[in-house]
Amino acid sequence: MQHVEYTLPSRHAKVNHDERNGELPVTAAVSGDIAMSRDGAIVPLNRRSLHDELVERIRDMIIEGQLAPLSRIHEGQLGKALGVSRTPLREALKFLASEGLLELVPGRGAVVRKLTPKDVRDMLDVLGAIETLGGRLACRNATDAEIAGLRRIHDEMMALYRARNRLEYYRRNQAIHSGIAQLSGNALLASTHQVIQARLKRIRFIGNEEPDKWAGAVAEHEEMIAALEARDETRLASVIARHLEETWSRVVDKV
Repeated sequence: MQHVEYTLPSRHAKVNHDERNGELPVTAAVSGDIAMSRDGAIVPLNRRSLHDELVERIRDMIIEGQLAPLSRIHEGQLGKALGVSRTPLREALKFLASEGLLELVPGRGAVVRKLTPKDVRDMLDVLGAIETLGGRLACRNATDAEIAGLRRIHDEMMALYRARNRLEYYRRNQAIHSGIAQLSGNALLASTHQVIQARLKRIRFIGNEEPDKWAGAVAEHEEMIAALEARDETRLASVIARHLEETWSRVVDKV
């Protein structure tokens, strides 16, 4: 099977596509996203793009709960499991700390950050303001090709939803939220959005654990892409605001 890479023109990350029909095989992933074997065992990394792969692997372990909130990262054990030395591991941990997923505690090292309910509520409030503005600006500023690119990512996400591949679905979901911010054409908005979204990765992932909550989030995304394609900024802003308010209701009992 031959694959090609698709890039949302000038403003988005790469995703892999099946050249024959434009649909994403459910086993494919955003660049560098293959994380663990299906039985949950940690698989040693290869040496290609080591830093990026290492950051992605540890981030996945946090998102999926393999590294639980407040757990201490034992560098020796984790490095051995991943097949890397302490130097690249420490660089990856520093990067994840800059994203807000870890805290570097003197005398203890890296600890997985636990968000309080107020942390989550405050960040979702700010994210809602940023994303609704971003959606309005995207309707005005995005090219037809850029919107079509986001539609393709949405369609991939829906295929992964039907396959019940929650981690890969989640990656596409987050790519859509980031994509709308990027298509706003406002670099400050997009960079601020990226910082907040990174800190909420674990929380937003567990919000889809229950089938009915996951289905609700999917329905909201269907509305979002339709509003963007229609360039209906009022409708898109309304759907995004509702989507993020519902995100709070989906995670409030998990924080």
